[in-house]
Amino acid sequence: MIDTGVITGVSVAHTRASVDEIDAAGGDSVRATVSDLLAREGVSEAYAVSTCNRSEAYVVTDRAADGTAALSTFAPEVREGAVRHLDHEESLRHLMRVAAGLESLVLGEDQILGQVRTAYEESRSAGGIGPMLEESVTKAIHVGERARTETAINEGVVSLGSAAVELAARELDLAGATAVVVGAGEMGTLAARALADTPTAEVVVANRTVPHAEHVAGEIEMDARALPLSELVEVIPTADLVISATGAPEPVLGRGDLTDAGEVVCIDIAQPRDVETAADDLDGVTLYDIDALESVTRRTREQREAEARAVEAMIDDELDRLLDSFKRKRADEVISAMYAGAERTKAREVDTALTKLETQGGLTAEQRETVEALADALVGQLLAAPTKSLRDAAGEDDWTTIQTALRLFDPEFDAPPETPGEESDAEHPPEGLVEELDD
Repeated sequence: MIDTGVITGVSVAHTRASVDEIDAAGGDSVRATVSDLLAREGVSEAYAVSTCNRSEAYVVTDRAADGTAALSTFAPEVREGAVRHLDHEESLRHLMRVAAGLESLVLGEDQILGQVRTAYEESRSAGGIGPMLEESVTKAIHVGERARTETAINEGVVSLGSAAVELAARELDLAGATAVVVGAGEMGTLAARALADTPTAEVVVANRTVPHAEHVAGEIEMDARALPLSELVEVIPTADLVISATGAPEPVLGRGDLTDAGEVVCIDIAQPRDVETAADDLDGVTLYDIDALESVTRRTREQREAEARAVEAMIDDELDRLLDSFKRKRADEVISAMYAGAERTKAREVDTALTKLETQGGLTAEQRETVEALADALVGQLLAAPTKSLRDAAGEDDWTTIQTALRLFDPEFDAPPETPGEESDAEHPPEGLVEELDD
């Protein structure tokens, strides 16, 4: 098999799309999405990743146009402005940026790296990971690991959601506590994720749209459940902590809703406010607003932005290595296949010529060697120019020339079926010519 495909990607993420648009993209699961893409014409490999903040897919095809066509139905109901289309190099860079946390809602957050790994395993289980995506996704994971071990991109508190949890941990003992997160948008999701890293016993996610709350509750690895906003007041008396982050124009919790709440810390990170300020006068109720958290996140945000520049340089270096690797492999695979086809033709024609010459009076060993040497020289000289052209084309990302060469030379048109375990001649082009061209 000759791996000369190109990668094409599509992304629907929080930077351009709403929660509903992200949810509408892709399929029911990573495996289902990958299986669907593999069934499309021309797709040999497929990878998908789906989180609260992004839904993305990547395919490998012989032609970029086939990849674009295969991904055309990935987000059919999503407005065009929310969909980002990625060509080969953009796909590779974007995968590295995602794994490194540079494309995350919270710069440098750690959870996305695990999600990329999980998506890789699920895509592999669906049969979507082949040689190109194997190298590409594992390279992205490697970059993500380097970013977190060699820089401080993931250190400190940078989101209001995580800052709210850090503040809560200072104010009360979260061990065995019940926390209520009001709102399943960006900040609510981040708060729920941060709570999953604490000894909190249970998280309740309340939201006007229940499926969104269920999605957030299902994403975090702890005891969590969802409920409609209309039932919020009923769970407040059982809560030790309330973090509210809706986009409602009016408060969702009034003073009267907290009268019987008992000892509870309320952290309101919504703008406009979700909790009436008068609730702070109630016995047992401690209320913090967004101003109390801003200073907690500012310094860390500035630090991470500085570290992000180091990660960008790391990605540039790793991307160059990956592209160079693909270029060498693609050129060498096509050249090897071309020589394999030529070698089969040469062997057949030499055998025919020697047989005829034998019937005309016999040949000495030296004469046989002369005929075979002539055939070798012809193959080498005829293929020297296209070999150099193919390597130049690979170096210039000119995959159209490579595909054209494959069609013109058709190196496998007369190839015999390979026996399992048998090594192909395509692995061994004439060493002398390869070394000469390398020089």
